Amino acid sequence: MGTINDAFHSAKLTAANIPQPGEQGSYTIPAFLEDFPQFCQEYKAIGSEENQRKSLIPETMLQTFVDQANDSVLPSRWGSMWRYAVGLYVAHFSTMYLKTYSPCSQSTGQAAGNAEQKGVVKTVSMGDTSVSYDNSAVTAGTEKWGSWNTTQYGSQLVTMARMVGMGGMYAI
Repeated sequence: MGTINDAFHSAKLTAANIPQPGEQGSYTIPAFLEDFPQFCQEYKAIGSEENQRKSLIPETMLQTFVDQANDSVLPSRWGSMWRYAVGLYVAHFSTMYLKTYSPCSQSTGQAAGNAEQKGVVKTVSMGDTSVSYDNSAVTAGTEKWGSWNTTQYGSQLVTMARMVGMGGMYAI
């Protein structure tokens, strides 16, 4: 009787799309830099003929994003889409990080200004320079999916997540 209960419980967990305890992805920084080379800078080391690559994101932050992605984007739910989805997750947060990046701010105002939400340019003036932004698209886009709509990577991941989260389909 125990094996029927165990089999039923296992089938129920699978159907409910509940992750297994301790399940985690295995994505790495080298895999991300291979999949998304736009986050690398190529250079030639002194005395070397070969191009070298280094991440544009500080390694501690990039490792944080990879760890978060491995905890959030689970292979059992994503199947063959997992590697691309987890890469999109890391790319999204890397882009968000770079939008606020400054090697060293000169003031608190400059540091805070880097994090300012910017939408589509609404008006521009030349004399005494003035620019205003329409943030309505940004704020409307984040109502349901948070910051995911603020980058192309996040938008792609949300689109894929909707497919992954759909129930089964029946075709006649």
